[in-house]
Amino acid sequence: MMRNWIRPALRITLGIALILTGLQQAAAAHVQSEAPAPGDEPSSWQIRLRALGVITDNKGNVNEIPGSGLSFSNTAIPELDLTYYFTNNLAAELILGATHANIDGKGTIAPLANIGRTSVLPPTLTLQYHFTDSGPFKPYIGAGVNYSIFYNQDIGSADALHVKNAFGGAAQVGFDFALDQHWGINFDVKKLFLEPKFDAVVLGNNITGTAKLNPWLIGTGLSYRF
Repeated sequence: MMRNWIRPALRITLGIALILTGLQQAAAAHVQSEAPAPGDEPSSWQIRLRALGVITDNKGNVNEIPGSGLSFSNTAIPELDLTYYFTNNLAAELILGATHANIDGKGTIAPLANIGRTSVLPPTLTLQYHFTDSGPFKPYIGAGVNYSIFYNQDIGSADALHVKNAFGGAAQVGFDFALDQHWGINFDVKKLFLEPKFDAVVLGNNITGTAKLNPWLIGTGLSYRF
């Protein structure tokens, strides 16, 4: 999956780099343009489509085994988000996307390579504050909550594996750059504080532990304000 999305992500980044050469002219034109006529104000709804890198902390432990550790694969995926503006400054964003994680042992359980694999659906809701005094450049900050659902859990060297669904906090910073009244470029960074518990059976032994994923979500793409 990761290789399937690296090339599109690079193409989007290259396209954004090319577009940036004209951003100063776009900014000047935007600032000089007249305010929209009554009835032409943008809608409260906005969508974004981003190429997203998911980078985990590679930490965790098995409770019954001192010195144990865990590592997880990084991925690149497409991601869709929906934003609703309560005011020009205050908005709520819901992100939707699915990824996966390969789980490997570290430390004293390093020989247990490829413990298993799980798919993850991590819907995240944040409340954002948008700064609107910089013309087309509109930075924002946000904070919220994540609920990660783990499914399609497959075993490798483990005899059984169950990663439990979990809540986590989320922090966010990013910006939109408006190209016109509707279209824009977006760059966004989120940090999820996500440490799900798990149960497993390895070599006939029941074990428990914590997968300290705590991923960074780094995305870039296009936005559309209705």
